[in-house]
Amino acid sequence: MPSDITTGIIGFAILLVLLAIRVPVGTAMLAVGAGGIWFLHPRGEVAVFATLAGETFSVSSLYSMTILPLFVLMGNLSGVSGMSRDLYSAAHAWFGHLKGGLASSTIVGCAGFSALSGSSLASAVTMGRVAIPEMKRFHYSDSLSTGSVAAGGTLGILIPPSAGFVIYAILTEESIGRLFMAGVLPGLTLMGLFIAAIMIQVSRHPELAPDALPKVSLPERLRALARARWIIGIVVITVGGIYGGVFSAVEAAGIGAFLAFVATLMRGAFRWPEIKKAMGDTLASTATTFYILMGAFVFTPFVALSGIPDALSGWVVSLGAGPYTVLIICLLALVVLGTFMEGFAILVLTLPLLQPLLEGYGFDMIWFGVLMVIVLEMGLISPPVGINVFVVKGIAPDVPMNTIFRGIWPFWFAMAAMIILLILFPQIALLLPNSMFGP
Repeated sequence: MPSDITTGIIGFAILLVLLAIRVPVGTAMLAVGAGGIWFLHPRGEVAVFATLAGETFSVSSLYSMTILPLFVLMGNLSGVSGMSRDLYSAAHAWFGHLKGGLASSTIVGCAGFSALSGSSLASAVTMGRVAIPEMKRFHYSDSLSTGSVAAGGTLGILIPPSAGFVIYAILTEESIGRLFMAGVLPGLTLMGLFIAAIMIQVSRHPELAPDALPKVSLPERLRALARARWIIGIVVITVGGIYGGVFSAVEAAGIGAFLAFVATLMRGAFRWPEIKKAMGDTLASTATTFYILMGAFVFTPFVALSGIPDALSGWVVSLGAGPYTVLIICLLALVVLGTFMEGFAILVLTLPLLQPLLEGYGFDMIWFGVLMVIVLEMGLISPPVGINVFVVKGIAPDVPMNTIFRGIWPFWFAMAAMIILLILFPQIALLLPNSMFGP
């Protein structure tokens, strides 16, 4: 009914206003979703309380959700134990002799840490604390050093394990394991594009980075790699175990968290105040994510009741636009949303609308999940919000914001190039999940 669609549009407008005034995402979605169901459902009050009770319990009791706290804990423990510093030192030993090598080492370090934490913010904070002082010591430009940390951190929601993929899987009812495998090759490719962006920058503007450092001998490189054996081993066991079918994604999270705890003990880094802080940060991060999902699971029935998804699909079909035209319009809209909204908010707000539309055009939702996560990565470094940029600003308070934003643009265009590659060659994302699970 038109009145239902109007109510839905009003609901979306209220939600955007609430988000704009910094109401927590979970609270905003719970309030709008509950109010909308009360207004639209024939049994109003009964339907609202049934939805609130049923959906919030459903989210909090999902077995697949146990993956989030376990991988977050694994990443936090790797920071406490010093494994992240060893990883950066190994990358430095192998890439530091290149022009712009410390910036490239930062990208590689962020990619490696991403395979433990699953969080872009954790990757940016942890590697930034190690890398930015080192690049300052060797007189790298502020724009290149901060830009490489902010961009490298975004790999945290693409390279598995990825919190973004977990949320996407739960909202779309896709396989977490397939999404994790779909992120591997695009993640490595994007890492390569970031390094290429650094090389192009320092070749065109040599003043951005000092002359190449002396080349480290092969024995010293191998020793640096050996010092990083714990973090490399945990990544190989968890991601390799998923790909090899030895255990599921949830089991991999448990094994990874246990191994990270063992590594902390074996390295003599078990200090109760830091362990307590790591566990507290894990609980806080997990609770925030669960609350957002609870809000999304209440908001989604309201969207369905309003009839907006069907109306949107019908409107798009009436335009006569081809499938890829629709896809590009959706991606551009997500890029615009990413400039002023947080990534998880975009996921839970747009997927109830986009999934039925894109499935109607026959698009693979695993492949689209990778595209969407990369678009969310672009939002993490796009002005004016650019959460990763503000994180880096906290690490380097003496660097002006406009300098940091200036440093991220080459990486932003590298992400745009990655999206084009995925549209032209979907197998970059689908090769591993199809080879493991079948088409």
